[in-house]
Amino acid sequence: MTSPTPVVPTSDASEVFPPTLREVMLRPQWLGVLALSLIVAGVFAWLGQWQLGRAVIVNPVEPGETEIVQPLADIAGPGEYLPEPLVGQRVEASGTWIADDFLIVSSRYNDGVEGYWVTGQLRLDETAVPTSIAVAIGWAPTLEDAEAAVTELDATAAGEPATITGRLISDEGPVTPPRGADPFTMTRMSPAALLSQWHSADGIDVYRPYLASQTAAAGLDDIDSPAPDEGSGINWLNLFYAAEWAVFAGFAFYFWYRLAKDAWEKEVEDLEDAAAGAANGGG
Repeated sequence: MTSPTPVVPTSDASEVFPPTLREVMLRPQWLGVLALSLIVAGVFAWLGQWQLGRAVIVNPVEPGETEIVQPLADIAGPGEYLPEPLVGQRVEASGTWIADDFLIVSSRYNDGVEGYWVTGQLRLDETAVPTSIAVAIGWAPTLEDAEAAVTELDATAAGEPATITGRLISDEGPVTPPRGADPFTMTRMSPAALLSQWHSADGIDVYRPYLASQTAAAGLDDIDSPAPDEGSGINWLNLFYAAEWAVFAGFAFYFWYRLAKDAWEKEVEDLEDAAAGAANGGG
């Protein structure tokens, strides 16, 4: 009598090797995401280059150039933003003061002392379309002094021709009046805010920057307006923006890498869980 032949157990399951990260990245769907990331990064790179081009001032103002008085029309036009190199440029403008449009702006400092500016609407001469520029005429230490100057200007200067020399300065932007203050109170020198209160403003063009007169009217002090600091020919804010766009372009590639890696890690984890389940089931 012969003994039975022993049965050697066999396994039909073949060993499964997980994919590598490189293999996952080379799959069509992730190559498609990479192509999209390249497009996004290219747009960001173009924006960075554009900002970089604006950061370097190709034709900077020569030292002392802002102190040479220029005709207003040669520096800026109505409705135009004032280029940074020209902020503080001394200009000359001729026109006529408009009656009832002498207004007060508070929170103005002269040599560190808070006070008020008296402003006016100067209707410029020799323009094809009626055009005005806001002028800061002078500084007063108290509201009473400023109001007295307005009364005097309305009585003596309104309708009279004037030639003003001063610095051309960018609009400070309107702000909401302080809580509890008169709703017409202005604390920023903003031609837009002044325009909303001018009585004679229908159908006119207006300069975005304003003119700070170097010589005050009677009863007011001259406005402290020193020469602007001479720049380095580099706009640091635009340079910062250019660096930001470069970071965003790099993030577009990181976003693709992170998504592909997450998908790879999940696939490896699923394979390990399946293998563990098969081993437990076989046991």
